[in-house]
Amino acid sequence: MHKTALLAAALTTLVATQVSAADLPGKGITVKPVQSTISEETFQTLLVSRALEKLGYTVDQPSEVDYNVAYTTIAAGDGTFIATNWKPLHDDMYNAAGGDKKFFREGTYVQGAAQGYLIDKKTAEKYHITRIDQLKDPKLAKLFDSNDDGKADLTGCTPGWGCEAVINHQIKAYDLSNTVVHNQGNYSAMIADTITRFKEGKPILYYTWTPYWVSDVLVPGRDTVWLQVPFSSMPGAQKDVDTKLPNGANYGFPVNTMHIVANKAWAEKNPAAAKLFSEMKLPIADINAQNSRMHQGQSSEADINAHVDGWIKGHQAQFDGWVKDAMSAAK
Repeated sequence: MHKTALLAAALTTLVATQVSAADLPGKGITVKPVQSTISEETFQTLLVSRALEKLGYTVDQPSEVDYNVAYTTIAAGDGTFIATNWKPLHDDMYNAAGGDKKFFREGTYVQGAAQGYLIDKKTAEKYHITRIDQLKDPKLAKLFDSNDDGKADLTGCTPGWGCEAVINHQIKAYDLSNTVVHNQGNYSAMIADTITRFKEGKPILYYTWTPYWVSDVLVPGRDTVWLQVPFSSMPGAQKDVDTKLPNGANYGFPVNTMHIVANKAWAEKNPAAAKLFSEMKLPIADINAQNSRMHQGQSSEADINAHVDGWIKGHQAQFDGWVKDAMSAAK
């Protein structure tokens, strides 16, 4: 092919791509995702980022902050969206930062997020422990004592996540203040110690949630059992929530849903993105599987990006459908 012909062909292609790029609703607009410091939430966040990029948006790397800071940042317009709004767990933080006046929240991204208290199955069966309030008995509590102060050590929740407020409230409500200590700190360090204790054959008492990798390592039903609570008792905005399940069991926490929450004013100016946020859905089992791969060592930025690409490839038609619907909403 002659040089000029080559050049002409290249220019034609360039013009064609520029025209199609100009048609994209997100052209020239930068999106600032916000997420918690839990790296296992990056997968959910990046999936949303990828879809936004298909709409022409320039998407920054997610900035990692505590949840309460995430909500105030988005409310102020300094952040665009968070993909891990837990409902009702985060209701107090959500409302404190402005609630529905400040935030756009439509659709449900993830369903069936459970959380609660577990102990190892061996101890549960030996001492017939099925409920957390049985640990009012100092003899039973002492089984879970890992630092010799005579009280049960509960591997709890990192301050600022929202779960710590529920656990502190329930320890009082179930009259466990004298026998159970809620250990709060770096969750991943604490749970690593808990797993080590389990492997040594020692009794363990811990809080966890799904989607997360812990239940792939300490498998409920095989290694551990969920403990029930004597009655529903939640703090703050959740105080009237009945945590009892249809089958009569009560694990102390309502099953949560997760939502993509965006700055309301921004979402109103960006109907394509708003449509996308309201349509995206991610099965909880897929998050558990991805988190488990991270725990097994595939936790670098490149690994997580590969997991996102793999998910999109495996759900291409669904992913393309979200983008197409979002495009239509922009017209």
